Amino acid sequence: MSITVLKSAFKLRSICRLQRIRGHMMSSHAGSEVLSEKVGNAGVITLNRPKALNALNLPMIRHIYPQLKKWDQDSEIDLVIIKGAGGKAFCAGGDIRAVTDAGKVGDPLAQDFFREEYILNNVIGTYTKPYVALIDGITMGGGVGLSVHGRFRVATEKTLFAMPETAIGLFPDVGGGYFLPRLQGRLGLFLALTGFRLRGRDVLRAGVATHFVESEKIGALEKDLVDLKSPSMSDVAKVLDSYQHQSALDADKPFALEQHMETINRLFDAGSVEGIIKNLKKDGSPFAKKQVETLAKMSPTSMKLTLKQLEHGASMTLQEVLVMEYRLTQACMKGQDFYEGVRAVLIDKDHSPKWKPGTLEEISEQSVEDGFKSLGEHDLKL
Repeated sequence: MSITVLKSAFKLRSICRLQRIRGHMMSSHAGSEVLSEKVGNAGVITLNRPKALNALNLPMIRHIYPQLKKWDQDSEIDLVIIKGAGGKAFCAGGDIRAVTDAGKVGDPLAQDFFREEYILNNVIGTYTKPYVALIDGITMGGGVGLSVHGRFRVATEKTLFAMPETAIGLFPDVGGGYFLPRLQGRLGLFLALTGFRLRGRDVLRAGVATHFVESEKIGALEKDLVDLKSPSMSDVAKVLDSYQHQSALDADKPFALEQHMETINRLFDAGSVEGIIKNLKKDGSPFAKKQVETLAKMSPTSMKLTLKQLEHGASMTLQEVLVMEYRLTQACMKGQDFYEGVRAVLIDKDHSPKWKPGTLEEISEQSVEDGFKSLGEHDLKL
């Protein structure tokens, strides 16, 4: 068989595969994957892909965005509640595999997904009515974007929060560059680089959640919220506060990272990823050694992009951060590590990615800076 015929066959297979992806992404029943209803004086959104841990896809984004815009103008809606179905997850992330397949063949889905997701994140961050995210279960990536920028985030003992993107050749996006550097000390940078998992009440203690309520009380909390008549932000806060006061579970346990915060603040206070790793190695404590092992598994390029993302984001508005992060997504789509990370972690699950470049020292400052460059007319517009 000639090379030309082989190339044509490969191209045809790629096109057919992409058509299947887009068919799934665009024809999936967003109406059943996202349930929107008026309950009392509230608009309630339920992410309804429990088998996929409510992972966010483009049709879901395209359902939620206009619904939030509509409810913001609806005089009969006083607040919005968003939650996940199935009992395991609020939202475990975005539909990264579909984005990966699209990016490989240059399909616009790789732009559309991030652009529309970030526009939705901005709507949540600027919402005029009380917005309550019930993050009862796994909350990662895209699920963080649907919750963390809203006014109220209610964690339970089942909440598992993480931003593990450096392990798949990406960076903590969905506005991670905005909220992470605003956490206490160097905690946000630590979470961003290591993908460390916070559980239950620790999600509140870290500053990611605004409240902690025991999972068994969430149903009653939701009922009391939807029964509120024309509530102000403080009215909603009072209801959430009262449920938090009734939730004593794990109240006597210290923050999981409490004994390490001084170490984190000291060792992660460096101007480079190399400096952080040098600090950790020099410290030599069991905790520091564990972080060195963790960082050794992450994409070197992702870690460098993440450090600069958080440095810039610390003094930016949410809107400026989202524009910056959109630029970074497109740089990652053009690189190699994102596809390799998704392969290693989500597809083959061998957890042995071959990063390129493979070391921090091989990455030039210029190549990092290039990821932050304006996309001109293709920049995200909010």
